[in-house]
Amino acid sequence: QVLLVESGGGLIPAGGSLTLSCAGSGRFSDYAMGWFRQVPGKQRSFVATISNLGATPFYAGSVKGRFTISRDNFKNILYLQMNDLKPEDTAVYYCAARRVPTIGVRSSLFDFWGRGVQVTVSP
Repeated sequence: QVLLVESGGGLIPAGGSLTLSCAGSGRFSDYAMGWFRQVPGKQRSFVATISNLGATPFYAGSVKGRFTISRDNFKNILYLQMNDLKPEDTAVYYCAARRVPTIGVRSSLFDFWGRGVQVTVSP
C-alpha cells in the first residue's frame, strides 16, 4: 500500500508559478509516478509522468515547456513545478503511483492515488 498526500495548491494569477508536492509512503522508489488533473464534469486527464528513478519524464502537450515533474526518492516526494500558469490549468491535481518502474499516461495504469489539491488560476 502506498499513501499519497498532495500539497501546494492555491489561487494564483495567470502567468504565475506554483509547485505541487506529493508525499509518499511505502516503497516509493519502486514506483513510477504521475500527475493528473480534473475539472468538474470532465474526465481526469494526464499531465506528467516520471519513472521510478527520475528518468524519462513525459508531458501532456498542453503543459510541455511550462511544467516540470521531478522526484526526490530520499525524501519520498514527487514534485510538479508549474510555470506560466493559464486559467485553463485550473483543476484538482492528483498524484498517482503505479507498481511498476516505467512511466504511464493512462489513469487506468496507476494503482494508488492521492486525494487531490485544488489549483485555481485567475485571469
